[in-house]
Amino acid sequence: MMNKLKIILGLSLLFVLCANVNAQIVKPKMNLPEIDLSTQLLGILNSTDGLDLNSDQKDKLTKNNSSFVDQLMDISSSGKSDEDKKAGFLGLKNNRTKFLTSLLGNDLFKKYSGQILKSINPLKSKLGLAALAF
Repeated sequence: MMNKLKIILGLSLLFVLCANVNAQIVKPKMNLPEIDLSTQLLGILNSTDGLDLNSDQKDKLTKNNSSFVDQLMDISSSGKSDEDKKAGFLGLKNNRTKFLTSLLGNDLFKKYSGQILKSINPLKSKLGLAALAF
């Protein structure tokens, strides 16, 4: 009986000490500025590494990306119903697909879209319904 009490007290003391040590090893929190979602999206969309685009294609793509992100954010922040937002995002996706296919051709469009989808995956929870546009 006495041994059990000693073991229980010893374990309790060990637990309290471990909790205190763990509480003192707090990682310092870095105050990094949070990049807004539209800036993140634009950075991802403007990344054309490995696509070998000419300067005209890059210029047109960059302009379209900026317009696309603006429209995406406008729909997201609108007071419309979820159904109306879904319709807006899907319409935006269709228009963008047509533009990208005409600018890049089918093969480059598929490669670019694949890169975009991989990069945007971690942002899907932040995007919510807007993820439908990709």
